[in-house]
Amino acid sequence: MSDFNFIIRNGQLVDGTGAQGWQGDLGISAGKITAMGDVRGTCDKELDAKGQVVAPGFIDIHTHFDPQLCWDKYATPSIEHGITTVVTGNCSLSLAPIRGRQGADKIVSMFGVIEDIKKKTFDAAVPFTWESFPEYLDHIRPALGINVGALIGHSAIRLYVMGEASQERVATTDEIAQMCTIVEEAMAAGALGVSSSYVDIDEKGRPVPSQYADLNEKISLAKAMAKSGRGIWQIVPFFPDIKRELENIRELGEISLAAGVTCSLQPVISSPGSPNAKEVIDALEAEHARGARVYGQVMPRCFDMNMRLSETSMLLFSLPRWKAIMDLPAEQRLAKFTDAKEREALIEEMKSAGGMSAALPMLTVGTTYCEENKKYTGRSLMEIAQTEEKTLGEVILDISVADNLETEFQLKNVINANKAAVAELINHPLCHFGASDAGAHITQFCGTGDTTHLLEHYVRETGHMTLERGVHRMTGEVAADWGLHDRGTLEVGKAADVVVFDPDTVSVSAEEFVNDFPGEARRYIRKAQGFAAVFVNGELAYTQSGYTGSSSGRIV
Repeated sequence: MSDFNFIIRNGQLVDGTGAQGWQGDLGISAGKITAMGDVRGTCDKELDAKGQVVAPGFIDIHTHFDPQLCWDKYATPSIEHGITTVVTGNCSLSLAPIRGRQGADKIVSMFGVIEDIKKKTFDAAVPFTWESFPEYLDHIRPALGINVGALIGHSAIRLYVMGEASQERVATTDEIAQMCTIVEEAMAAGALGVSSSYVDIDEKGRPVPSQYADLNEKISLAKAMAKSGRGIWQIVPFFPDIKRELENIRELGEISLAAGVTCSLQPVISSPGSPNAKEVIDALEAEHARGARVYGQVMPRCFDMNMRLSETSMLLFSLPRWKAIMDLPAEQRLAKFTDAKEREALIEEMKSAGGMSAALPMLTVGTTYCEENKKYTGRSLMEIAQTEEKTLGEVILDISVADNLETEFQLKNVINANKAAVAELINHPLCHFGASDAGAHITQFCGTGDTTHLLEHYVRETGHMTLERGVHRMTGEVAADWGLHDRGTLEVGKAADVVVFDPDTVSVSAEEFVNDFPGEARRYIRKAQGFAAVFVNGELAYTQSGYTGSSSGRIV
């Protein structure tokens, strides 16, 4: 009988604690790290990692792979970027609990608006054979290829207990008690925490159920979560209004202090008006000064996104006429966008675009499909409008209609464009590496790949942080703060979530728009280079040759 299932030889061990890397071997047995250093003994398989880094598997704390895990147990392309654990159920949305078909339909509608995952995809691949959150975990648990830390959504809990009233009023004492029972059962079944939202809206433009909760309800749920001995309270703040966002952070402090839990908000961003996010950082520091545990989440990439009138776009949510058409089935949109009377109203409405729609003039033309649109590739909509003496609405409609609504418009280098400022945020002790939104907004951008981008840009190309610091931020730090105490560092006895990569060649590709989703849906993906091997709980899940077909993922 072999002493080890696997030995990784001669690698630079960067253990996820932030300590200086060192040369050595790593032995794996029964899913655990069982030896480090000069490892002697027999083994089933060996990997020579000379010239490569051996690190803990990366942790992505903000994803929306909840539906995708029903058909894709690897949460692709996560593992290709060294990610061995994904946290799902963010932003108050989870796929359980649900009360019958009506409850499932409402959850699907909210996912369609908030996370850009279409009803056709749900109809094709998400069976909704469960009701409770433990039953949902039981559904995705078999044959998992990646670890999943699952948050239960506050909006889903409220909807289950209160029905339509969840979007009308505060909860009664009895309703709060029912919600607390649901949270306690979810935590006992393996949930990682609870998520809520101060900003999201549903398919009718109404605030999601979590926005109707008062502070008493939130504290009660957080205390119910904390009975398990662990738990994260995650939220998305009202980021369009800094005053309201700061109020949200203050409330997180109250929740943290009252329930003794860690709170996390997504995202903290570098914008042209506030490159260092000073007001948000000051607010986080103020909460820590009074004893609260409140952290922000920072993504390393520019928050670039794409818009196609054939798909979904959050850039149009604040324009009711445009959004109403975008909510129609794709095959019905062209007729609306070409109707003369409708066109006139759409053009007029866009003249007063505000909120996220105020970014529309900054879009440039990406991929086009007809000959007459090739001349626009790479040009900004503002410049085209000025040159052709048209309004912004006319430009978008004319170019899109000529391409049967398939034209790709790109928003680039606006949010998180100041890389030096972003590096400071990533390095801030009250900001976690996260906010990827992987698995959501799939027709607008690909969130997966941020781990690779950090290694490529912030570590190798610019030296904004050391390799050890970069790995620590993606592994040991978030594992400790999020309660994943059995993984996140290379230590004897810890789960053998391990990634092997070449620090000189690791890189992330440009986005590709692919057709690989159920329900005839499309998405953007980013591929990686430089990763030699990824182990999940001791089993080899991915190599440069591709996925191995292993099913060693766990609910963590």
